[in-house]
Parts: sequence; structure tokens; C-alpha cells
Amino acid sequence: MAGDQVTLLDFWASPFGMRVRIALAEKGVKYEYSEQDLRNKTALLLQMNPVHKKIPVLVHNGKPVCESLIIVQNIDEAWKDKAPLLPSDPYQGVQSRFWADFVDKKIYALGRKIWTTKGEDQESAKKDFIDSLKLLERELGEKPYFGGETLGYVDVALLPFLCWFYAYETIGNFSIEADCPKLIAYCKRCLQKESVSKSLEDPQKVSDFVVMMRKKLGLE
Repeated sequence: MAGDQVTLLDFWASPFGMRVRIALAEKGVKYEYSEQDLRNKTALLLQMNPVHKKIPVLVHNGKPVCESLIIVQNIDEAWKDKAPLLPSDPYQGVQSRFWADFVDKKIYALGRKIWTTKGEDQESAKKDFIDSLKLLERELGEKPYFGGETLGYVDVALLPFLCWFYAYETIGNFSIEADCPKLIAYCKRCLQKESVSKSLEDPQKVSDFVVMMRKKLGLE
């Protein structure tokens, strides 16, 4: 929509913020990026997300939208003329939301457990993480994208974690590709899309950040 003012309040390493960046890139929406210091939250962030006080927040013509998956849905509805992310079929739409929620409940939560624990807890998280990725791999099947022939809602939900995989592997001493080769092949294929590659951060940079966080937690 011409004349729109769009600002994204975000933190560089956030996979949730990267979801929004991919969705905006897919839609061709120009926006202002506002990097936030999560230890010293700005007045703007607290004003725009007074409930959770978290990033990402998309501010569209002065109106804030919070929570990454809700933001992606809002982007899809607000800019309908290009690159639909959610299927028009109601059942397929529900399935897409189910798997995006699965990414939050399993991939994010277990990935976080891998880098915030050690010993038996970490081993358990690694096993559950790989099992969850295998379920996603099965759901993907032989399709180029989760929604079919074009990049969609589930892809946008999942792909930001690709640049966190290296950190999980390094800290947990395991290989995702060894267990889930089809899923990693899918990720590499998606990286050929500029909307994805330019929205994701460098895995080494993310890994360095995660190692620093582990040290702060006394785990290194």
C-alpha cells in the first residue's frame, strides 16, 4: 500500500524478528528497521508493546502489531496483492497454523534447551529436537515448500532457525544434516531466494552470540 509508514522494532539475532523480515521481503514492503537493546528497552518499544515488552513489533501507520506469527498473518492480510503466505483454503490454513505453532512449541523451545543446558538435559533436548525435525521432514515430503509450490507461512515460521542450527550443533556436538538430510536440502534450496537469504543472519555470528550467552549463564 503506497504511502504506508512501516517500522520494525527488532533485535538482530531474533528468529522471530527474522520471520517478519522474510514476510516483508516476500511482499516487497519497504520499512524502517529499528534495532532494540533488549537489556535497556526503549520508550518506543514499551509504548508499542506494553503487555509483553518484547520484540518484534511491526508499527504500521502508527498502529503496533505484536507476536511474530500474528505479525506475519497481518502482513499477509494487509498486502494481499503479492506473494500470499497463508492458503485461501480454510483447512489448509488451519494446517499451516498448526505447523507454525509446532515450530514455536518444539523447534524453538528444544533449540533453546540445547543451548541453555548441559549433560543429560541437553542430550534429552537433542533427541527430542531431532525427532521434531523428522516430523517436519515427513510433513514436507517431496514438496518444494511446506505449502506446496511457493514459499508460505510455515516456511516463514521455520527458516529463521536455520541460522541458529550451527549454534545448536556446535554446543550440542551433533549434526542435523546427518539425521535430517532432506530438511537441510530444503533449507539450502530456500536460501536461494533473496527474501530468505537477505533476512537471515550469519550462522557464525549467531553462534558467537549464543556462546557468549552460555558464558553469562555459567555453562561454559
